[in-house]
Amino acid sequence: MHHGTTITQFIAEEQRHAPGATGEFTALLNDIVTACKMISNQVNHGALVGALGSAGSENIQGETQKKLDVLSNQMFIQCTEWSGHVGAMASEEMDEIYEIPKEYPRGKYLLTFDPLDGSSNIDVNVSVGTIFSILRMADTDGDATERDFLKAGTEQVAAGYALYGPSTMMVLTTGNGVNGFTLDQNIGEFILTHPNMTIPTETAEFAINASNGRFWEAPVKRYVDECLAGKEGPRGKDFNMRWIASMVAEVHRILTRGGVFMYPVDAKMVEKGLGGKLRLLYEANPMSFVVEQAGGASITGKERIMEMQPEGLHQRVPVILGSRDEVERLQGYHNEG
Repeated sequence: MHHGTTITQFIAEEQRHAPGATGEFTALLNDIVTACKMISNQVNHGALVGALGSAGSENIQGETQKKLDVLSNQMFIQCTEWSGHVGAMASEEMDEIYEIPKEYPRGKYLLTFDPLDGSSNIDVNVSVGTIFSILRMADTDGDATERDFLKAGTEQVAAGYALYGPSTMMVLTTGNGVNGFTLDQNIGEFILTHPNMTIPTETAEFAINASNGRFWEAPVKRYVDECLAGKEGPRGKDFNMRWIASMVAEVHRILTRGGVFMYPVDAKMVEKGLGGKLRLLYEANPMSFVVEQAGGASITGKERIMEMQPEGLHQRVPVILGSRDEVERLQGYHNEG
């Protein structure tokens, strides 16, 4: 029976078109695929394997870790540390960079990841996911340092996410468009089901946590108010508002039917000395790469996220991404002050 193009075949075919390819990058992507399959299995079993609930610890951001946060982080490391393709890793769940153990060879790529995005949804059985990004090491002779990870999003070699929902999907970009793969549980392979994904330009949806409305800056309030005014307002059409509290699920919806996702900076964050809610290296940059490759746009409000110079491993930034026309409208409102 012909099941279609597997992600392994797809990645190998991409390699054939890359001059001078050694196979190391392809092998790393395959390791990431394996990690996401393992995490998917753990998420799907949930309470059956005792994986739900709090781990009784906090990450560097002061957020309570779920058991699956910790397990997913361990799985991602175990699947990628041994093969000699990675020089070091950085994760949302670890305070510092993860150095490859001395018994394993080190490679020329750096890996950043959020092992389980949206984990607050786990206990109520709502979609979660994994986000990852691959960078090149500048110097493969010495040990990697935190500084090696502080690169603008434009320097990403690849990025993507796995979505653990009614079906498990992986969405991937290597800078040549965006493709989506669905996990066929019968054969244990991701199959190409969504080739050349593009974000629809016309949209009537926006996603934002409306409970923070009283803290928003004026440009964001203006945009949301105009959407809520519907046909009678300046936009001349009705909008629907969404909020899943899982960036992977929000971005996936935008990729499939358009829209805009907003987690803007607000007065509450400013009081805490935070530049935003989402992490630049583990969430904002990889998702911006995917969205831009699908024809969308991604900004903090005034500037393109992918052009920001990171200042630290766990730097937070505001994020506004999605259908290009809507993002550009929001950027115009921010520029007006």
